[in-house]
Amino acid sequence: MTQRLDPFAAAPAPMKAWLDMSMKIAPAIEPDLLELVKIRASQINGCANCLNMHTAEARKAGESEQRLHVLAAWHEAPFYSERERAALAWTEALTLVSTARAPQALYDALAAQFTPEEQVQLTLMINAINGWNRIAVAFDLFYTDKPAAAAA
Repeated sequence: MTQRLDPFAAAPAPMKAWLDMSMKIAPAIEPDLLELVKIRASQINGCANCLNMHTAEARKAGESEQRLHVLAAWHEAPFYSERERAALAWTEALTLVSTARAPQALYDALAAQFTPEEQVQLTLMINAINGWNRIAVAFDLFYTDKPAAAAA
């Protein structure tokens, strides 16, 4: 795989704005749960770059190998909390929105676990990771570390 272009070099101001927005939108939601959400969306979207990045971040945050390996089949695994299950189901529905929509039952499960503010923050984060997946897939990105432009 050869990178098509570096979006941080090609359009630094919009990419910095996108990165800044992504980093600020979910302060009330626990970081380990957000990593699971990012990983699950990235699994669905087949984004190797984001899977590489967010599994590493999840490990740094203390996530177990077992939970990371089983995440693609979380529906059948006994070791995800009801809050995590609600977030993962919402992630799947919104990532696959063209076919899955956002069923009322999933929303009801979400609302039982998340405050209204958290619901918005989680939804924004799901949108953000889906956007990052699309940027990485579009330009064949695979960063082994955070891009230098992102650190600036």
